[in-house]
Amino acid sequence: MSFSDIMYPFEWLVAWIMYLWHGALTAIGLPEANGWTWTLSIVGLVVVMRAALIPLFVKQIHASRKMQLIQPEMAKIQAKYKGKNDPESRQKMTEETMALYKDSGTNPFASCLPILAQSPFFFGLFRVLNSLDEIGAGAKEGIGPITQQVAAQAESSTIFGAQLSDQFMGSETLTVKFVTVVLIILMSATTFTTQYQLMRKNMPASALEGQFAQQQKIMLYLFPIIFAVSGVYFPIGVLIYWFTTNLWTMCQQFYVIRRMPAPGSAAEKAMQERRRKAGKPIDTPEETRERKHDAEMAEELEAKGVISGQRQQPTSKKRAKKKNKK
Repeated sequence: MSFSDIMYPFEWLVAWIMYLWHGALTAIGLPEANGWTWTLSIVGLVVVMRAALIPLFVKQIHASRKMQLIQPEMAKIQAKYKGKNDPESRQKMTEETMALYKDSGTNPFASCLPILAQSPFFFGLFRVLNSLDEIGAGAKEGIGPITQQVAAQAESSTIFGAQLSDQFMGSETLTVKFVTVVLIILMSATTFTTQYQLMRKNMPASALEGQFAQQQKIMLYLFPIIFAVSGVYFPIGVLIYWFTTNLWTMCQQFYVIRRMPAPGSAAEKAMQERRRKAGKPIDTPEETRERKHDAEMAEELEAKGVISGQRQQPTSKKRAKKKNKK
């Protein structure tokens, strides 16, 4: 089976979602052949995809909080091999770390899951946009509802004078280069901002040390660089998709940090201070549910012998009020 055969179902699904959004937008009065109508169809594609990924995002939150529960055990492993740089010690440290991940059911790369889940649709959109000129010229069969007529219409539509299928590389038009550079900058900036606010606001001090923290710091700077370098090969429509999905992620992350901050993080202290000043219980309803879930995960990990020692219990509203009065 070729790569094209594997990707075709995703191309077909992307084509249908865009086509249905385009039909809905034209039904409310937007011009059928206008580039902004097709741009909003791509935004609609993002809305559908990200809404479908909300359960995965919730799973990502739980995985992140479970990682924080095992941080004390991670610190013990790091302290055990501190100053030991011989190959055998480094190997044993890696083995013990991986065993801890396995026993606790955690994955340090859980934060990458939403990106990985979107990848097939990202490449599906890439291939659909790249095929518009050939489909519109009749040199290639249509994809789902994207017939020759529809493809020709989408291909000829423009935003700021640039077609959705145009790329920075291979284009001799300054307008296209300007539009793609602006979108690449926005795409990279939103990627960096999302990861930065996660690390600086929603991680306890203990989580900002050790191997896990180093991986997060690498991702903080690596992803924007990757997007900036590879973005010159992406059609404008794909850049619009990625910028829009980054905005969704950033807003989603902002909500989580504000309403369900990680225990011991700067965001948790800021939330509790805001709620104290407003005369409300120190935890939001969402955070109360997460604390209960954290306690259940901690009990499960303790029962398995993965973690040990004293752990912070979820604080009830009644106990929190007494604590604040002292």
